[in-house]
Amino acid sequence: MLNPVRATIEGIGRLLVRLNLIERLRARRISDLAWPRIVTGLARMSKATADVAMVGVALGPAAIAGVGYGVPYWTMTFMLGGGIAGGTISLVSQRYGAGRYGEIGRAVRVSVVAALLVTLPLVVVFWTLPEPLIRLIGTGEEAIAYGTRYLRVASLAMPFAALNLIGSRTLIGADDAWTPMIVRAGGAVVNVGVNAVLIFVLDMGVVGAALGTVIGSIGGVGILGWGLAKGRLPYVGALPVRVDWSASYWDPADIRYLAHISTPLALRKVAQNGGQFPLLAIVGLFGPNVVAAFVVALRVRALMNTPGWGFGLASSSLVGQSLGAGQEPEADDYARDTLRFTVATYALVGAVVFVVADPISALFVAEEAVRDTTTALIRAACVSVLLWGVMNGAMGPLRASGDTTWPFYGQLAGLFGFALPLAYLGAVTSLGIWGLYGTLFVETAVPATVIYYRYRTEKWKLISRRNRTAAVGSA
Repeated sequence: MLNPVRATIEGIGRLLVRLNLIERLRARRISDLAWPRIVTGLARMSKATADVAMVGVALGPAAIAGVGYGVPYWTMTFMLGGGIAGGTISLVSQRYGAGRYGEIGRAVRVSVVAALLVTLPLVVVFWTLPEPLIRLIGTGEEAIAYGTRYLRVASLAMPFAALNLIGSRTLIGADDAWTPMIVRAGGAVVNVGVNAVLIFVLDMGVVGAALGTVIGSIGGVGILGWGLAKGRLPYVGALPVRVDWSASYWDPADIRYLAHISTPLALRKVAQNGGQFPLLAIVGLFGPNVVAAFVVALRVRALMNTPGWGFGLASSSLVGQSLGAGQEPEADDYARDTLRFTVATYALVGAVVFVVADPISALFVAEEAVRDTTTALIRAACVSVLLWGVMNGAMGPLRASGDTTWPFYGQLAGLFGFALPLAYLGAVTSLGIWGLYGTLFVETAVPATVIYYRYRTEKWKLISRRNRTAAVGSA
């Protein structure tokens, strides 16, 4: 059966090989790890995008805006989990590359503890104080009411979403991107059907969308956790990693390394997502229709960003395995080829979506004025997403080696130094909507420049040498 994502990724790889931009065997390994993760990302982001579309069809633009106000809070916690999982893949990939398989389980268990310690307090906050939090960034009583209901229920999914990330990063770090794809992408597809029933049949609206997220997250954790405990999954087969969940969850050396790697990653992701709070508050000055259009553009851009999930993690895994085996030249080759592969893929995706932006807008909004604004913002997002490709491609080797501080600085500079001021100028001056177009661009262009510069300095190799004993473990 033809897999269009796999065929597209492998086709891009063959073209780059023919142009002598990447090496054939590396192209195959990169493709094999990247495309399942891209399918997973497409399924998950399609599910999130479908939620917005279904809520919009059922309840109108105010509901879209309300969900848009709630999503940044949920995503902030998800990003914290992603930062921890970034440390997990660094530990797992280097230990897997060094052949120290017995020490992988300990890294996973420590990551689980870290994820729960970070996410559970936030669940309490978001469950008990959703309305004041939504009011910090929201405008319009109807939209605030929708956002409040959405955030309260969706908060219950946060710890499970973080644990899902740790489970999938563990397997990807051990050269298995297929299993996370089956579990998480399959779950996302089922989730769309469940959410449709909850939203339309049971008439639960935004609460139905949030409840579907909770159900899907719990199911994914259960399947991945059981599979890692058994070392295999039905219909999938043996897994490269087995985790003894009854063993110790505390190891000072692993905790220190995880904190060292994951803290800048988590802070970068929080900065990236945290900027959505003041950004949406500023966009609210343009009125609820522009907020709805902007939220749709962000969802579409997130969907376009899914290749980065695959290539970024493929780079982290392959570079990390090479570093763990002491093969720095090979690590450098994988880093360079994955970066080129990533940018080429993003260029294709951005060009296609740019052409079909208007039909995409029609899936979300019916009002002509809102649709025109949505189309324009989606096209601006198509330009900005190309820089996201540079960011994700260059980030892989930095994450694998533990060089994670500079990306955090780049994210802060792009968001607070450029994106937010430009959006505000658009809201209060004649710059108008062009301020939002520019915001979408500089939000990715500035951190992409910083991360690419850091990658080109090759200092990530020096940092890897210093970190290697902690990451791989001592004999």
